[in-house]
Amino acid sequence: MHPLLVLLNLAAAVMLLLWAVRMVRTGMERAFGAALRDSLRRAGGGLAGMSVVGAAMAVLLQSATAVGVLAAGFVAGGMLPVAAGLAALLGADLGSALVVRVLALDLSALIPVLLLVGALLFLKSERRKLRQYGRITLGIGFILLSLSMIGQATEPLRAGETLPVVIRYLQGDPVTAFVAVALLTWAMHSSVAMVLLLAMLAQGGVLPMAAAVPMLLGANFGAGLIAVWLTRGMTAPARRVPLGNLILRGALAMLALVAWWALRPDLDWLGSRPEVQLVHAHVLFNAVLLVLALPLIPATARLCTLLLPEPVDPQAAQRARRSALDRSVIDRPALALASAKRELLAMGEAVIEMFAPVGDVLSDPSPERIAALREKGAEISARHNDIKLYLAEVNRNDLSTEDERRSTELTDFAINLELGCDIVARSLLPLADEKRRRDLRFSDAGWADIRTLHARVRTNMQLALNVLISGDVHSARELMREKERMRQLERESLDRHLRRLSEGNPDSLATSQMHVQTVRALKEINSLLVTVAHPILAEQGMILRSRLAPGDPATGPDEGR
Repeated sequence: MHPLLVLLNLAAAVMLLLWAVRMVRTGMERAFGAALRDSLRRAGGGLAGMSVVGAAMAVLLQSATAVGVLAAGFVAGGMLPVAAGLAALLGADLGSALVVRVLALDLSALIPVLLLVGALLFLKSERRKLRQYGRITLGIGFILLSLSMIGQATEPLRAGETLPVVIRYLQGDPVTAFVAVALLTWAMHSSVAMVLLLAMLAQGGVLPMAAAVPMLLGANFGAGLIAVWLTRGMTAPARRVPLGNLILRGALAMLALVAWWALRPDLDWLGSRPEVQLVHAHVLFNAVLLVLALPLIPATARLCTLLLPEPVDPQAAQRARRSALDRSVIDRPALALASAKRELLAMGEAVIEMFAPVGDVLSDPSPERIAALREKGAEISARHNDIKLYLAEVNRNDLSTEDERRSTELTDFAINLELGCDIVARSLLPLADEKRRRDLRFSDAGWADIRTLHARVRTNMQLALNVLISGDVHSARELMREKERMRQLERESLDRHLRRLSEGNPDSLATSQMHVQTVRALKEINSLLVTVAHPILAEQGMILRSRLAPGDPATGPDEGR
C-alpha cells in the first residue's frame, strides 16, 4: 500500500477515535449533566471522598479534563475549595485510566451489536434520554471500531523502513519521546485516545516498550496540560485546580521517566502482552499518583495560591474595565447587536460575581460584605441602563425582522438580569442585615437547603450565559428543565421547613419568615435566568406560548375550539 494511503487510513482511524470519545462524553453530559454536577458539588468524605466522586464522573464522561473544568468552575463560583477541586481532578485521572483499561479489552465482537442498538435508539426513539443512550452506545461502538481500524492501518508500517528508524531513535532518546507525546496529547485534547493509540501500536508490534513507556509518561503529563489550557481564561482560584494537578502529575511523571531510564525494570509482571503491560502501567501510574498526592493536596493548594494570587485590587480592575458597546457601529445593526451581546455577557458575569458570595453573606452578614455587594449592584444597574439606551438607539435604524427580534431578546434578558440583581439588593441583602442585627441563625437543616438552592442557581447562571452566547438548543432545553427542578426543590424545602416548625425547632421558629423569603427569592432569580432559553426553544417549536388549554369554561371545549 502506498505510504500516503497508510497515513490517511491511520489519520482517519485516529479522528474517528477522538470523535467517538467526544460523542460518549456529550451523550453523558446531555443525559446526566445536572445529576453529575450535583454529585460533585455535594460530595462528602473529605478529600478522599472528592477523589472517589471525581473518578466515578470520569468513568461516566470518559474524560478527566471535563471533570477538571467542571471542578474549576465550582471553585470559581465559591462552591468548592481549591483542595477539594484538586482531589476531584486527581480521582478523575484514575477514573479515566480505568476507562482505558476497559476499552483496551478485545471487545470487537460487540461492535455490530453496539452500532445496531445505538443507531436504533438514536434514530427511532422519541424520548430525549433514550436518544442520548443511543448516542453513548454508538460512541462506544465507534471507539471499538476505530481501535480495530488503527490495528489494520498500522500493519503496513511494520514492514516499512522509516518507522523502525524513528522508533529506534526514540528508544535511545526518552526525553524527546516524552515531550513529543505530551504535546500531541495536548493537541488531541484527549489522554484516553492517546493511551489507546499507544496501546494499539504496541499490540501491533510497531511500538516496543522501551519507547512506549516514556511516551505513556508523556501522555500523562500532556493530560495535565489540557485542563491548564482550557481554564486559562478563568479566575485565579479556578486556575489553581489544574495547575496543582499539573505540578503533582508532572513531578511524578518526570521522576518515573528518570527511574525508567536508569533502571529499565522488567514489566512482565504487569501482563503477558505489550499492550496489556502499557495499559496496566497507565492505571498503576494514576493510582500511585492519587495515593501519594492526597496528603500533599493542602500544601499544593497553598503553593498554587502563591503562584496564582488574587489581583491586588480587583475592584479597581473592575472599575477600569471598558464597555463593549461600540458607538461607531451603531448604524450597522448586525455589528451593533454583537457589541450589545458582548456587553450583556459582561453584565451577566457581574451578576454572577454579585450572586456568588450571597451564601457567605447570609451566613456571616458583615456590613462590609453587604456594602461591597450593593456597590456591585450599582455597577450592574449602570450596565443595564447603558445596554437599554444603546439598543434603543440601534432600533432607530431600519432593522430587518430578524434584527428586531434579536434586539428585543437582548433587551428582555438585560431587564431580567437587572431584576435578578434587584432581588439580591432589595430582598436578600436586607434579610442578611436583619439577621445580623437580631443575631439570628438558620437551623442546620434549613441552612443546608438554602446552600443547595443557592449553588443550583449559581450553576444555572453560568448555563444561562452559555445559552446566550451559543444559542444551543440542547443547553436551552436543559436550562428550561432547571426551572421545574427548582420549583420542586423549593416545594421540598418549604415542606421540610413546615415540619421543623411543627416540631418546635427554635432556630426555624425565629427565622421562619427569612427562610421562606430567601427560598422564594432564589427561585425567582432562577426563573428570570430561564427566560434566555425561551426564544431559542420557541423558534424550534419546543415551547408553548400559553399554558391555557383550548376552550372556554363558559362555552365548553367544543365551542372554544
